[in-house]
Amino acid sequence: MRIAYSPCPNDTFVFHAWAHGLIPGAPKLDVTYADIDITNNLALRGEGPEVLKISYAALPWVLSDYALLPCGGALGRGCGPLVLIRDGTGDPAFLSGRKVAVPSERSTAYLLFRLWAARKVPAGVGEIVVMPFHEIMPAVRDGSIDAGLVIHEARFTYPSYGLSLLADMGSWWEEDTGLPIPLGAIIARRSLETKKIADWIRASVEYAWAHPEASRDYVMEHAQEMDPAVAQAHIDLYVNDFTANLGQDGYAAISSLLGRAAREGLVPEFDEKLLTLA
Repeated sequence: MRIAYSPCPNDTFVFHAWAHGLIPGAPKLDVTYADIDITNNLALRGEGPEVLKISYAALPWVLSDYALLPCGGALGRGCGPLVLIRDGTGDPAFLSGRKVAVPSERSTAYLLFRLWAARKVPAGVGEIVVMPFHEIMPAVRDGSIDAGLVIHEARFTYPSYGLSLLADMGSWWEEDTGLPIPLGAIIARRSLETKKIADWIRASVEYAWAHPEASRDYVMEHAQEMDPAVAQAHIDLYVNDFTANLGQDGYAAISSLLGRAAREGLVPEFDEKLLTLA
C-alpha cells in the first residue's frame, strides 16, 4: 500500500510500526516522505498514494474521493502555527502591506492565518509567498521576507534564528472557540477498506506509545539534523489522545474550522456527513 507523510518526528513516530512490518495483518507500506504542500497537491490532483497526510484546510476539496480517518493525524492544544518577524513588535498592523511566507496555500496554518488576519489586519497583508516550511525562518532572518508563518518544530527553535513572535494562531483559535486546533489529517481512498486502515494506524500509534525507544532511530534518520530533545518535544506536543481517536472534540474542531472557512468563502462548501466513516 502506498502512503505519503512528512519526515517530521510526529509522523515517523506514528507510522514507524506499520512501516516496519510490526502490525499483524497490515499490508507492506511503500512510503513517500514529502512536505505538506506536496501531499496536499497530490491529493488535490487525485494522483497520490492510497493513504496521505494532508492539511485539514485541503480536506473540503478531496472529500468526495478520500475519507478522513479518525486517527494518525495532528490535532491538539498549544500547538498552533506561529507568525514570526525579525524585529520585535506585538502589533498585527505590522503586517499591513508586508510580504509573508506560508508553508502552503492550502495549509491549515494559512487558513488559520487568513481567518485571523481578516480580523486583526483589516488593511490587509501584502504579498503571500509559498515556501517549504524549513526555508521560512532563514528567509525572515535574512530579510528577504517580512514575516513567516511557521509550523512543526519551529515552535521550539525560532529564538535561535533571532526571531520574535508576532502572533500564535493556535492561541487565537483556542481563545476564540474553546476548541483544539486541527492541523494535519490522514486520508484514504474511499474505494479501500478505510475502517481496516484506521485500525492499522491506531495499532501503529499504540505500538509507538508502548515502545517509545523502538522508533528513535527511524525518527532521527528523517528529522533533518534536528536535536533529539527537539524531536522528542515535537512528538510530545503533536502526538496525543487525538492521534489515537479524534473523538467528539476533534470532530467539533474540524467542523468549526472548515465550516467557518466555507462561510467566508475560503474553502468549498462540503457535506459534514462525509467527515465521519460510514
